[in-house]
Amino acid sequence: MQRALDRARLLYQETRGEKSTRKNEGFPSTERSLPNLGSPFSIPITQNISSYLGKNNPFAGPVNPKTESVWLFDNTAYRPIHPYPHAAQPWQASFSAAFFKTETGKDLSKVVADIADKIGLKKEGSEEERERGEQTIAKRLQPFADVVAPARWVEVKLPDGKRQRLGPGGRSATSQQIITFPSNHTNGQVVETDAVNAELTPIGPMTTTFAEPEGWLVISDVDDTIKVTLTPSPVGILRSTFLSDPEVIASMPPLYTHIQSLLNPTWFYLSASPYNLYPFLRTFLHANYPKGTILLRDASWMDLSGFFMSLTMGTEAYKTGEMDKVHSWLPKRKVLCVGDSTQSDPEAYGNIYRKHKGWVKKIFIRKVTDVAEMASDEKNSPERFEKAFKDVPKDVWQVFEDPNDLYAAVDALKAT
Repeated sequence: MQRALDRARLLYQETRGEKSTRKNEGFPSTERSLPNLGSPFSIPITQNISSYLGKNNPFAGPVNPKTESVWLFDNTAYRPIHPYPHAAQPWQASFSAAFFKTETGKDLSKVVADIADKIGLKKEGSEEERERGEQTIAKRLQPFADVVAPARWVEVKLPDGKRQRLGPGGRSATSQQIITFPSNHTNGQVVETDAVNAELTPIGPMTTTFAEPEGWLVISDVDDTIKVTLTPSPVGILRSTFLSDPEVIASMPPLYTHIQSLLNPTWFYLSASPYNLYPFLRTFLHANYPKGTILLRDASWMDLSGFFMSLTMGTEAYKTGEMDKVHSWLPKRKVLCVGDSTQSDPEAYGNIYRKHKGWVKKIFIRKVTDVAEMASDEKNSPERFEKAFKDVPKDVWQVFEDPNDLYAAVDALKAT
């Protein structure tokens, strides 16, 4: 039922532009041809049914170290701001966790072969290279095939030594809760939180970055803004996600390093990908860009068609909603938004500028021209950008192709 509800929400949020792009590039037909990874709810009936109760589930239990694991997601701590005069508030942060079954024994060989065939792997390189490629596909597929473990909680050790229970996870086997920190932390400080039993967290501890109410904040898209994903192409998404070595957009890492050194902002990376890709994206971002909080969709799709839908449907509504959340945490920060023209970044950033007057100070949109599907696409038309940024001053938004053209605009932000 949850999968059906997730799909229904995407269909409701899908824009005309997204529907047109998906039809023109053959997304629906590709999605229908993708193999099924099986049920995500191969779990006891008590856990399955009680998962609808969320955090109030009386049947929930601790993560079993022999058969289950948990991912802890990096976050940002903030001080709440109220409309009336008040003293500095205690730090707090939203803690998120995802719970999985381990070693579920699913045979992915047919799925791997199907993806390899779709991206043309059989026509490339030597037999040894093809075998290595299939091993890479299988490894990256695993988070989509793992069975989720709803109705589970985990005990973690906070930086001050106190123990805290996270969870239980709800229907999608994720949990979110607000936790308050002591006041002896400073802006930009980074601390770690891990499970009391560290063996439960295969991707390691989570980090919390502390952000005072004032200063700069960067909200950056990921796919085709700072990482090559080839979002307009079904085959391109499969190849960049499951086979190719993660590739940065040329000249974006030094630009972000410059932004970091000049503005010392708090970073949020906003992607429409499902949380199954969190370890993959986190490793990529930590290797190439300033560290920050990664915001992903909380539906564990457990099938590849759902993954495609997540990236290409309802992205404007999703991203606007996530930025509303960030605004509720840090409403006094000055915001720089960076995105691209493949999805709905211009529309989402335009929405957030108009909704929260004075919050967003600058918007950079990468005009994607190095993807075949975008060569003559109306997504790159001046009319599209003018419409998306209606009532947004011309000196606030800038469309670029070469990141090196942005340094002067970034330098000018220092005086803002």
